[in-house]
Amino acid sequence: MSRRNLIILAFIVLLVVLGLAEVLVKNAPSVTGGNPGNNTLGMRLGLDLSGGTRLVYQADLSQIGNESAADAMKGAMDIITRRVDAYGVSEATIQKLGSNQIVVQLPGIRDVDAAIALIGTTAQLEFKEMEYDSSGNPVLDSSGNPIWIPSTGVINGNVTALTGQYLKSTSKVVFETNTSAPEVSIEFNSEGAQLFQQITTRLFVATDSTQNKPLGIFLDNQLVSDPKVNAILSSSGVITGLTLSEANSLAIELNSGALPVPLVGPIERTTVDPTLGADSIHKSLIAGMVGLILVIVFMVVYYRLPGALASAALIIYGILMLGLFKLIPVTLTLPGIAGFILSIGMAVDANVLIFERLKEELRAGRTLSVAVETGFNRAWPAVRDTHVTAIISCIVLYWVGSALVEPRMQGFALTLGIGVALSLFSAVIVTRTFVRLLVGTNVSENLPLFGVAKPAQTSNSKEQG
Repeated sequence: MSRRNLIILAFIVLLVVLGLAEVLVKNAPSVTGGNPGNNTLGMRLGLDLSGGTRLVYQADLSQIGNESAADAMKGAMDIITRRVDAYGVSEATIQKLGSNQIVVQLPGIRDVDAAIALIGTTAQLEFKEMEYDSSGNPVLDSSGNPIWIPSTGVINGNVTALTGQYLKSTSKVVFETNTSAPEVSIEFNSEGAQLFQQITTRLFVATDSTQNKPLGIFLDNQLVSDPKVNAILSSSGVITGLTLSEANSLAIELNSGALPVPLVGPIERTTVDPTLGADSIHKSLIAGMVGLILVIVFMVVYYRLPGALASAALIIYGILMLGLFKLIPVTLTLPGIAGFILSIGMAVDANVLIFERLKEELRAGRTLSVAVETGFNRAWPAVRDTHVTAIISCIVLYWVGSALVEPRMQGFALTLGIGVALSLFSAVIVTRTFVRLLVGTNVSENLPLFGVAKPAQTSNSKEQG
Protein backbone atom coordinates (compact mmCIF):
# COMPACT_ATOMS: atom_id res chain seq x y z
CA MET A 1 0.00 0.00 0.00
CA SER A 2 1.42 3.35 -1.00
CA ARG A 3 1.67 6.25 1.43
CA ARG A 4 -0.51 8.35 -0.88
CA ASN A 5 -3.36 5.84 -0.79
CA LEU A 6 -3.18 5.60 2.99
CA ILE A 7 -3.41 9.40 3.29
CA ILE A 8 -6.46 9.45 1.01
CA LEU A 9 -8.01 6.60 3.02
CA ALA A 10 -7.48 8.54 6.25
CA PHE A 11 -9.11 11.57 4.65
CA ILE A 12 -12.13 9.46 3.61
CA VAL A 13 -12.46 8.04 7.13
CA LEU A 14 -12.34 11.57 8.54
CA LEU A 15 -15.08 12.70 6.17
CA VAL A 16 -17.25 9.73 7.17
CA VAL A 17 -16.80 10.49 10.88
CA LEU A 18 -17.68 14.16 10.34
CA GLY A 19 -20.64 13.16 8.16
CA LEU A 20 -21.99 10.78 10.81
CA ALA A 21 -21.56 13.42 13.50
CA GLU A 22 -23.44 15.97 11.38
CA VAL A 23 -26.28 13.52 10.71
CA LEU A 24 -26.69 12.04 14.20
CA VAL A 25 -26.29 15.19 16.31
CA LYS A 26 -29.55 17.13 16.14
CA ASN A 27 -28.02 20.52 16.91
CA ALA A 28 -25.01 20.05 14.63
CA PRO A 29 -23.90 23.31 12.99
CA SER A 30 -24.98 24.40 9.53
CA VAL A 31 -23.49 26.88 7.11
CA THR A 32 -26.36 29.35 7.52
CA GLY A 33 -26.72 28.81 11.28
CA GLY A 34 -30.17 29.25 12.78
CA ASN A 35 -32.45 26.74 14.43
CA PRO A 36 -32.18 22.97 13.86
CA GLY A 37 -34.63 21.32 11.52
CA ASN A 38 -38.10 20.09 12.29
CA ASN A 39 -37.51 16.37 12.87
CA THR A 40 -35.67 14.18 15.38
CA LEU A 41 -32.35 14.28 13.48
CA GLY A 42 -32.53 18.00 12.91
CA MET A 43 -33.06 17.62 9.15
CA ARG A 44 -35.15 20.36 7.59
CA LEU A 45 -38.30 18.99 6.01
CA GLY A 46 -40.59 20.70 3.54
CA LEU A 47 -44.37 21.03 3.64
CA ASP A 48 -45.10 17.66 2.10
CA LEU A 49 -43.02 15.83 4.73
CA SER A 50 -43.54 17.82 7.93
CA GLY A 51 -47.00 19.23 7.28
CA GLY A 52 -47.76 22.92 7.30
CA THR A 53 -49.44 25.64 5.31
CA ARG A 54 -48.98 27.32 1.94
CA LEU A 55 -50.38 30.86 1.68
CA VAL A 56 -50.66 33.04 -1.41
CA TYR A 57 -51.08 36.83 -1.02
CA GLN A 58 -51.83 39.42 -3.65
CA ALA A 59 -50.22 42.83 -3.38
CA ASP A 60 -52.27 45.97 -4.02
CA LEU A 61 -49.79 47.83 -6.22
CA SER A 62 -52.18 50.75 -6.77
CA GLN A 63 -51.07 52.26 -3.46
CA ILE A 64 -47.29 52.28 -3.85
CA GLY A 65 -47.03 55.88 -5.07
CA ASN A 66 -43.82 56.67 -6.91
CA GLU A 67 -42.04 53.49 -5.79
CA SER A 68 -41.48 50.86 -8.48
CA ALA A 69 -43.56 47.68 -8.30
CA ALA A 70 -40.43 45.49 -8.20
CA ASP A 71 -38.98 47.44 -5.26
CA ALA A 72 -42.30 47.37 -3.39
CA MET A 73 -42.61 43.59 -3.86
CA LYS A 74 -39.03 43.00 -2.79
CA GLY A 75 -39.52 45.18 0.30
CA ALA A 76 -42.70 43.31 1.22
CA MET A 77 -40.97 39.94 0.84
CA ASP A 78 -38.01 41.07 2.96
CA ILE A 79 -40.31 42.26 5.74
CA ILE A 80 -42.42 39.07 5.64
CA THR A 81 -39.22 37.05 5.86
CA ARG A 82 -38.06 38.95 8.94
CA ARG A 83 -41.46 38.61 10.58
CA VAL A 84 -41.77 34.89 9.93
CA ASP A 85 -38.20 34.22 11.06
CA ALA A 86 -38.78 36.17 14.27
CA TYR A 87 -42.04 34.29 14.81
CA GLY A 88 -40.04 31.06 14.91
CA VAL A 89 -41.35 29.29 11.81
CA SER A 90 -38.80 26.66 10.77
CA GLU A 91 -37.58 26.88 7.17
CA ALA A 92 -40.26 29.18 5.81
CA THR A 93 -40.04 29.96 2.10
CA ILE A 94 -41.14 33.34 0.75
CA GLN A 95 -41.13 33.76 -3.03
CA LYS A 96 -42.62 36.04 -5.67
CA LEU A 97 -45.28 34.59 -7.97
CA GLY A 98 -45.96 36.54 -11.14
CA SER A 99 -45.84 40.33 -10.83
CA ASN A 100 -48.06 40.92 -7.79
CA GLN A 101 -48.33 37.73 -5.72
CA ILE A 102 -46.27 36.39 -2.83
CA VAL A 103 -46.17 32.72 -1.83
CA VAL A 104 -45.41 31.92 1.81
CA GLN A 105 -44.58 28.30 2.74
CA LEU A 106 -44.76 27.53 6.47
CA PRO A 107 -43.50 24.00 7.22
CA GLY A 108 -44.50 22.63 10.62
CA ILE A 109 -46.59 25.66 11.57
CA ARG A 110 -49.40 25.01 14.04
CA ASP A 111 -51.00 28.37 14.85
CA VAL A 112 -51.83 29.28 11.26
CA ASP A 113 -54.24 32.10 12.09
CA ALA A 114 -51.63 33.89 14.19
CA ALA A 115 -49.09 33.53 11.39
CA ILE A 116 -51.58 34.93 8.87
CA ALA A 117 -52.26 37.93 11.10
CA LEU A 118 -48.52 38.48 11.55
CA ILE A 119 -47.74 38.26 7.83
CA GLY A 120 -50.56 40.44 6.53
CA THR A 121 -50.62 43.32 9.00
CA THR A 122 -49.18 46.61 7.77
CA ALA A 123 -48.07 47.61 11.29
CA GLN A 124 -48.58 51.36 10.88
CA LEU A 125 -47.63 52.78 14.29
CA GLU A 126 -48.85 56.29 15.11
CA PHE A 127 -48.74 58.48 18.20
CA LYS A 128 -51.77 60.68 18.88
CA GLU A 129 -53.10 62.96 21.57
CA MET A 130 -56.59 64.01 22.55
CA GLU A 131 -58.18 67.08 21.05
CA TYR A 132 -59.25 69.63 23.70
CA ASP A 133 -61.76 72.49 23.59
CA SER A 134 -61.15 76.02 24.83
CA SER A 135 -62.07 74.95 28.37
CA GLY A 136 -59.48 72.20 28.44
CA ASN A 137 -61.96 69.35 28.13
CA PRO A 138 -61.54 66.47 25.62
CA VAL A 139 -63.59 66.87 22.44
CA LEU A 140 -65.91 63.89 21.96
CA ASP A 141 -67.28 62.36 18.80
CA SER A 142 -70.92 61.43 18.19
CA SER A 143 -70.45 58.17 20.12
CA GLY A 144 -69.05 59.93 23.16
CA ASN A 145 -65.46 58.82 22.55
CA PRO A 146 -62.54 61.24 22.66
CA ILE A 147 -61.18 62.45 19.32
CA TRP A 148 -57.51 61.70 18.78
CA ILE A 149 -55.30 63.86 16.55
CA PRO A 150 -51.72 63.17 15.40
CA SER A 151 -49.00 64.13 17.87
CA THR A 152 -46.65 66.52 16.14
CA GLY A 153 -43.45 68.42 16.73
CA VAL A 154 -41.18 70.67 14.72
CA ILE A 155 -38.09 69.44 12.87
CA ASN A 156 -36.10 71.87 10.76
CA GLY A 157 -38.99 74.30 10.83
CA ASN A 158 -41.54 71.74 9.59
CA VAL A 159 -44.48 70.39 11.60
CA THR A 160 -44.02 66.62 11.62
CA ALA A 161 -46.15 63.79 13.04
CA LEU A 162 -44.48 61.15 15.20
CA THR A 163 -44.91 57.68 13.63
CA GLY A 164 -43.22 54.30 13.65
CA GLN A 165 -40.84 55.35 10.89
CA TYR A 166 -38.72 57.12 13.52
CA LEU A 167 -38.23 53.93 15.57
CA LYS A 168 -35.00 51.98 15.72
CA SER A 169 -35.21 48.22 15.17
CA THR A 170 -34.54 47.53 18.85
CA SER A 171 -38.07 47.03 20.14
CA LYS A 172 -38.36 44.22 22.67
CA VAL A 173 -40.69 42.82 25.29
CA VAL A 174 -39.97 43.89 28.87
CA PHE A 175 -41.90 43.49 32.11
CA GLU A 176 -43.06 46.25 34.44
CA THR A 177 -41.15 46.10 37.74
CA ASN A 178 -44.10 46.19 40.13
CA THR A 179 -46.85 44.35 38.25
CA SER A 180 -44.75 42.16 35.88
CA ALA A 181 -47.12 43.24 33.11
CA PRO A 182 -45.64 42.83 29.60
CA GLU A 183 -44.62 46.02 27.81
CA VAL A 184 -42.88 46.80 24.54
CA SER A 185 -39.78 48.92 24.93
CA ILE A 186 -39.23 51.30 22.00
CA GLU A 187 -36.32 53.54 21.03
CA PHE A 188 -36.35 56.50 18.63
CA ASN A 189 -33.71 57.74 16.26
CA SER A 190 -32.38 61.29 16.58
CA GLU A 191 -35.30 62.95 14.75
CA GLY A 192 -37.85 60.82 16.58
CA ALA A 193 -36.23 61.69 19.89
CA GLN A 194 -36.70 65.42 19.14
CA LEU A 195 -40.36 64.90 18.31
CA PHE A 196 -40.97 62.65 21.32
CA GLN A 197 -39.38 65.15 23.68
CA GLN A 198 -41.48 68.01 22.34
CA ILE A 199 -44.67 65.94 22.59
CA THR A 200 -44.06 64.64 26.11
CA THR A 201 -43.10 68.16 27.23
CA ARG A 202 -46.47 69.39 25.98
CA LEU A 203 -48.45 66.59 27.63
CA PHE A 204 -46.58 66.57 30.95
CA VAL A 205 -47.87 68.85 33.73
CA ALA A 206 -46.20 67.70 36.95
CA THR A 207 -44.98 64.52 38.60
CA ASP A 208 -47.88 62.49 40.08
CA SER A 209 -50.35 65.03 38.69
CA THR A 210 -53.75 63.81 37.57
CA GLN A 211 -53.69 66.61 35.00
CA ASN A 212 -51.01 64.87 32.92
CA LYS A 213 -52.40 64.14 29.47
CA PRO A 214 -52.37 60.74 27.76
CA LEU A 215 -50.38 59.82 24.68
CA GLY A 216 -52.34 57.48 22.45
CA ILE A 217 -50.45 54.69 20.69
CA PHE A 218 -52.25 53.42 17.60
CA LEU A 219 -51.44 50.39 15.49
CA ASP A 220 -53.21 50.34 12.13
CA ASN A 221 -55.64 53.01 13.41
CA GLN A 222 -56.54 50.89 16.44
CA LEU A 223 -55.81 52.25 19.93
CA VAL A 224 -53.31 49.95 21.63
CA SER A 225 -52.70 51.92 24.82
CA ASP A 226 -53.02 55.49 26.10
CA PRO A 227 -50.66 55.92 29.06
CA LYS A 228 -50.46 59.28 30.79
CA VAL A 229 -47.22 61.14 30.30
CA ASN A 230 -45.73 61.36 33.80
CA ALA A 231 -42.26 62.50 32.72
CA ILE A 232 -40.54 64.31 29.88
CA LEU A 233 -39.00 61.67 27.65
CA SER A 234 -36.82 61.82 24.59
CA SER A 235 -35.15 58.76 23.08
CA SER A 236 -37.20 55.86 24.49
CA GLY A 237 -40.48 54.78 26.01
CA VAL A 238 -42.77 51.79 26.54
CA ILE A 239 -46.09 50.62 25.11
CA THR A 240 -48.36 49.21 27.79
CA GLY A 241 -51.76 47.55 27.98
CA LEU A 242 -50.79 44.42 26.04
CA THR A 243 -50.97 40.70 26.65
CA LEU A 244 -47.70 38.78 26.34
CA SER A 245 -48.71 37.39 22.94
CA GLU A 246 -49.69 40.85 21.69
CA ALA A 247 -46.42 42.31 23.00
CA ASN A 248 -44.35 39.65 21.21
CA SER A 249 -46.17 40.19 17.92
CA LEU A 250 -45.98 43.98 18.20
CA ALA A 251 -42.23 43.90 18.88
CA ILE A 252 -41.72 41.76 15.76
CA GLU A 253 -43.86 44.07 13.63
CA LEU A 254 -42.13 47.22 14.84
CA ASN A 255 -38.66 45.78 14.24
CA SER A 256 -39.49 44.51 10.76
CA GLY A 257 -41.23 47.70 9.73
CA ALA A 258 -44.42 48.43 7.89
CA LEU A 259 -45.22 46.62 4.69
CA PRO A 260 -44.55 48.95 1.75
CA VAL A 261 -47.60 47.60 -0.06
CA PRO A 262 -50.94 46.31 1.33
CA LEU A 263 -51.52 42.57 0.95
CA VAL A 264 -54.86 41.01 0.05
CA GLY A 265 -55.54 37.53 1.30
CA PRO A 266 -54.43 34.92 1.67
CA ILE A 267 -56.24 34.30 -1.61
CA GLU A 268 -55.06 30.67 -1.48
CA ARG A 269 -54.47 28.53 1.57
CA THR A 270 -53.34 24.91 1.33
CA THR A 271 -52.85 22.85 4.47
CA VAL A 272 -50.84 19.62 4.54
CA ASP A 273 -51.58 17.12 7.31
CA PRO A 274 -48.41 16.10 9.23
CA THR A 275 -49.73 12.52 9.24
CA LEU A 276 -49.56 12.45 5.44
CA GLY A 277 -46.00 13.73 5.63
CA ALA A 278 -44.99 11.04 8.14
CA ASP A 279 -46.49 8.36 5.89
CA SER A 280 -44.56 9.78 2.91
CA ILE A 281 -41.28 9.64 4.87
CA HIS A 282 -41.97 6.05 5.92
CA LYS A 283 -42.69 4.91 2.35
CA SER A 284 -39.69 6.83 1.01
CA LEU A 285 -37.37 5.16 3.52
CA ILE A 286 -38.69 1.73 2.56
CA ALA A 287 -38.26 2.49 -1.15
CA GLY A 288 -34.75 3.83 -0.58
CA MET A 289 -33.65 0.83 1.52
CA VAL A 290 -35.08 -1.71 -0.94
CA GLY A 291 -33.45 0.08 -3.87
CA LEU A 292 -30.09 0.32 -2.07
CA ILE A 293 -30.13 -3.38 -1.11
CA LEU A 294 -30.97 -4.45 -4.68
CA VAL A 295 -28.17 -2.28 -6.08
CA ILE A 296 -25.67 -3.71 -3.60
CA VAL A 297 -26.74 -7.28 -4.38
CA PHE A 298 -26.37 -6.66 -8.11
CA MET A 299 -22.95 -5.05 -7.75
CA VAL A 300 -21.61 -7.84 -5.53
CA VAL A 301 -23.00 -10.67 -7.68
CA TYR A 302 -21.90 -9.24 -11.02
CA TYR A 303 -18.63 -7.46 -10.13
CA ARG A 304 -17.61 -9.56 -7.11
CA LEU A 305 -14.92 -7.87 -4.99
CA PRO A 306 -14.95 -4.49 -6.80
CA GLY A 307 -18.74 -4.53 -6.45
CA ALA A 308 -18.41 -5.04 -2.69
CA LEU A 309 -15.95 -2.14 -2.51
CA ALA A 310 -18.30 0.02 -4.59
CA SER A 311 -21.16 -0.89 -2.22
CA ALA A 312 -19.05 0.28 0.73
CA ALA A 313 -18.35 3.48 -1.20
CA LEU A 314 -22.08 3.79 -1.83
CA ILE A 315 -22.83 3.66 1.90
CA ILE A 316 -20.17 6.32 2.48
CA TYR A 317 -21.79 8.32 -0.28
CA GLY A 318 -25.16 8.15 1.51
CA ILE A 319 -23.65 9.30 4.81
CA LEU A 320 -21.90 12.24 3.15
CA MET A 321 -25.06 13.19 1.26
CA LEU A 322 -27.17 13.33 4.42
CA GLY A 323 -24.41 15.26 6.17
CA LEU A 324 -24.32 17.81 3.34
CA PHE A 325 -28.11 18.14 3.38
CA LYS A 326 -27.93 19.11 7.03
CA LEU A 327 -24.79 21.24 6.73
CA ILE A 328 -25.91 23.44 3.81
CA PRO A 329 -28.83 23.02 4.90
CA VAL A 330 -31.24 21.58 2.31
CA THR A 331 -34.99 21.54 2.96
CA LEU A 332 -36.02 18.01 2.02
CA THR A 333 -39.25 17.46 0.12
CA LEU A 334 -40.70 14.25 -1.27
CA PRO A 335 -39.37 15.02 -4.79
CA GLY A 336 -36.08 15.92 -3.12
CA ILE A 337 -35.86 12.43 -1.63
CA ALA A 338 -36.62 11.06 -5.11
CA GLY A 339 -33.70 13.11 -6.44
CA PHE A 340 -31.48 11.66 -3.70
CA ILE A 341 -32.46 8.09 -4.59
CA LEU A 342 -31.97 8.80 -8.29
CA SER A 343 -28.49 10.16 -7.58
CA ILE A 344 -27.59 6.76 -6.09
CA GLY A 345 -28.22 5.36 -9.54
CA MET A 346 -25.82 7.93 -10.98
CA ALA A 347 -23.17 6.85 -8.47
CA VAL A 348 -23.62 3.20 -9.46
CA ASP A 349 -23.59 4.11 -13.15
CA ALA A 350 -20.13 5.62 -12.79
CA ASN A 351 -18.85 2.48 -11.06
CA VAL A 352 -20.33 0.28 -13.79
CA LEU A 353 -18.44 2.22 -16.48
CA ILE A 354 -15.20 2.02 -14.50
CA PHE A 355 -15.48 -1.67 -13.61
CA GLU A 356 -16.27 -2.70 -17.18
CA ARG A 357 -13.09 -0.96 -18.28
CA LEU A 358 -11.21 -2.63 -15.41
CA LYS A 359 -12.43 -6.08 -16.50
CA GLU A 360 -11.37 -5.41 -20.09
CA GLU A 361 -7.85 -4.55 -18.96
CA LEU A 362 -7.64 -7.64 -16.75
CA ARG A 363 -8.86 -9.87 -19.60
CA ALA A 364 -6.09 -8.38 -21.76
CA GLY A 365 -3.59 -9.83 -19.29
CA ARG A 366 -2.54 -6.64 -17.52
CA THR A 367 -1.68 -6.63 -13.83
CA LEU A 368 -4.15 -5.21 -11.33
CA SER A 369 -2.14 -2.03 -10.75
CA VAL A 370 -1.96 -1.29 -14.48
CA ALA A 371 -5.59 -2.35 -15.06
CA VAL A 372 -6.84 -0.04 -12.27
CA GLU A 373 -5.09 3.05 -13.58
CA THR A 374 -5.81 2.34 -17.25
CA GLY A 375 -9.44 1.41 -16.58
CA PHE A 376 -10.16 4.50 -14.53
CA ASN A 377 -8.39 6.78 -17.01
CA ARG A 378 -10.26 5.38 -20.01
CA ALA A 379 -13.63 5.51 -18.24
CA TRP A 380 -13.07 9.06 -17.01
CA PRO A 381 -14.26 10.98 -20.14
CA ALA A 382 -17.60 9.12 -20.18
CA VAL A 383 -18.05 9.50 -16.42
CA ARG A 384 -17.18 13.20 -16.59
CA ASP A 385 -19.52 13.96 -19.48
CA THR A 386 -22.53 12.16 -17.98
CA HIS A 387 -22.10 13.97 -14.68
CA VAL A 388 -21.59 17.40 -16.25
CA THR A 389 -24.71 17.07 -18.42
CA ALA A 390 -26.71 15.87 -15.41
CA ILE A 391 -25.57 18.88 -13.35
CA ILE A 392 -26.52 21.26 -16.19
CA SER A 393 -29.98 19.67 -16.27
CA CYS A 394 -30.29 20.17 -12.51
CA ILE A 395 -29.36 23.84 -12.82
CA VAL A 396 -32.03 24.37 -15.49
CA LEU A 397 -34.63 22.51 -13.38
CA TYR A 398 -33.79 24.60 -10.33
CA TRP A 399 -34.06 27.84 -12.31
CA VAL A 400 -37.44 26.83 -13.75
CA GLY A 401 -38.67 25.78 -10.29
CA SER A 402 -37.62 29.15 -8.89
CA ALA A 403 -39.43 31.02 -11.67
CA LEU A 404 -42.60 28.96 -11.11
CA VAL A 405 -42.32 29.19 -7.30
CA GLU A 406 -42.36 25.40 -7.12
CA PRO A 407 -40.16 24.29 -4.19
CA ARG A 408 -40.74 20.62 -4.99
CA MET A 409 -39.06 21.03 -8.38
CA GLN A 410 -36.27 23.02 -6.75
CA GLY A 411 -35.84 20.36 -4.09
CA PHE A 412 -35.58 17.60 -6.68
CA ALA A 413 -33.04 19.57 -8.73
CA LEU A 414 -30.96 20.55 -5.70
CA THR A 415 -30.71 17.10 -4.14
CA LEU A 416 -30.05 15.45 -7.49
CA GLY A 417 -27.39 18.04 -8.34
CA ILE A 418 -25.60 17.58 -5.01
CA GLY A 419 -25.87 13.83 -5.40
CA VAL A 420 -24.43 13.84 -8.91
CA ALA A 421 -21.47 15.98 -7.83
CA LEU A 422 -20.82 13.78 -4.80
CA SER A 423 -21.17 10.58 -6.86
CA LEU A 424 -18.25 11.80 -8.96
CA PHE A 425 -16.16 12.04 -5.78
CA SER A 426 -17.42 8.64 -4.63
CA ALA A 427 -16.52 6.83 -7.85
CA VAL A 428 -13.28 8.56 -8.76
CA ILE A 429 -11.79 8.99 -5.28
CA VAL A 430 -13.41 6.57 -2.82
CA THR A 431 -13.90 3.49 -5.02
CA ARG A 432 -10.59 4.03 -6.79
CA THR A 433 -8.73 4.25 -3.48
CA PHE A 434 -10.39 1.09 -2.20
CA VAL A 435 -9.39 -0.85 -5.35
CA ARG A 436 -5.85 0.56 -5.26
CA LEU A 437 -5.45 -0.80 -1.73
CA LEU A 438 -5.80 -4.32 -3.17
CA VAL A 439 -2.70 -3.91 -5.36
CA GLY A 440 0.13 -6.03 -4.01
CA THR A 441 -2.12 -8.21 -1.86
CA ASN A 442 -2.87 -11.90 -2.37
CA VAL A 443 -6.26 -11.19 -3.91
CA SER A 444 -4.78 -9.13 -6.75
CA GLU A 445 -3.96 -12.30 -8.70
CA ASN A 446 -7.33 -13.93 -8.07
CA LEU A 447 -9.15 -12.88 -11.26
CA PRO A 448 -12.52 -14.52 -10.44
CA LEU A 449 -12.81 -12.13 -7.49
CA PHE A 450 -12.89 -9.34 -10.08
CA GLY A 451 -15.52 -11.04 -12.27
CA VAL A 452 -12.93 -12.20 -14.80
CA ALA A 453 -12.51 -15.86 -15.72
CA LYS A 454 -9.08 -17.44 -15.39
CA PRO A 455 -7.22 -17.74 -18.71
CA ALA A 456 -7.44 -21.20 -20.24
CA GLN A 457 -4.40 -23.43 -19.77
CA THR A 458 -2.70 -24.34 -23.08
CA SER A 459 0.06 -26.83 -23.84
CA ASN A 460 2.29 -27.25 -26.87
CA SER A 461 1.91 -30.63 -28.58
CA LYS A 462 4.95 -32.39 -29.86
CA GLU A 463 5.03 -34.04 -33.21
CA GLN A 464 5.76 -37.72 -33.10
CA GLY A 465 8.34 -38.76 -35.55
